[in-house]
Amino acid sequence: MKPDTHNLIRCATQTLIDHVDELTALDQAIGDGDHGLNMRRGALAIQGKQGELAGQSLNEALRTMGMTCMSTIGGSSGPVFGTLLVTLGKHLPDPPNAAGLAQALDAAIQALTRLGKAQVGQKTLLDVLDPVQKLLAKGGEELVKRVRTCAFDAAEATAALDAARGRASFLGDRALGHVDPGSRSTALIIGAICESLDAPATAQPSSLSA
Repeated sequence: MKPDTHNLIRCATQTLIDHVDELTALDQAIGDGDHGLNMRRGALAIQGKQGELAGQSLNEALRTMGMTCMSTIGGSSGPVFGTLLVTLGKHLPDPPNAAGLAQALDAAIQALTRLGKAQVGQKTLLDVLDPVQKLLAKGGEELVKRVRTCAFDAAEATAALDAARGRASFLGDRALGHVDPGSRSTALIIGAICESLDAPATAQPSSLSA
C-alpha cells in the first residue's frame, strides 16, 4: 500500500473517531443512537489492520476494509459501508482517477440500492453519494475542493428530506429537520479524504484530477 493510501485511510478512520459524539447525537434524534459508536468501532478495527493493509494495493485494501466493516460494525451500517467499500474495491481503477471513481461509485450506488431497497431522496447516504458521483463524472477544475463541499452540503440537505428507510421512517414528520447520521458519516469520510488529497496539491497534481 502506498504511503498516500495509508494517509487516506488514517484520515478517514480518525475523523469518524473524532466525531463519535456528533454522530451519536444525530442518531439519538432519529435512530437507535448507536451510529457513532458503531462507526468508531469499525474505524478502530480498520486502524488495527494497518499492518495488513500496508502490504495491499488500494483495491485490496478497500475490500479488506469492507469485510472488516461487515464483521465489526453493528446494525445496518456494517453491511452498508462494507458493501460500499467492497464494491469500490472491485471497480476502482488503480491508480484512481475522477472518471474511474465516478464509475466505481455508480456501481456502489447500484449495489446499495439493491441491498437496502433505498432510492436517492429517501434520507440515506445515497443522498451524498449520488451528487458526489455526478460531480466526479463531470470533472473540471478544483474537483477535490468541489467534491468536499458537495458532500457536506448534501449531508446537510438530508435534514429537509422525509425518511423512507430505517428507524427514522417510523417518525414521520418528526424526522424532518434532522440530518441523516449515515449521510453525515459519509460526508465526513469524503471530506477527510479530500483534505488529505488537497494537502500536497501545491507539490503535485491530485490523483483525482480529471
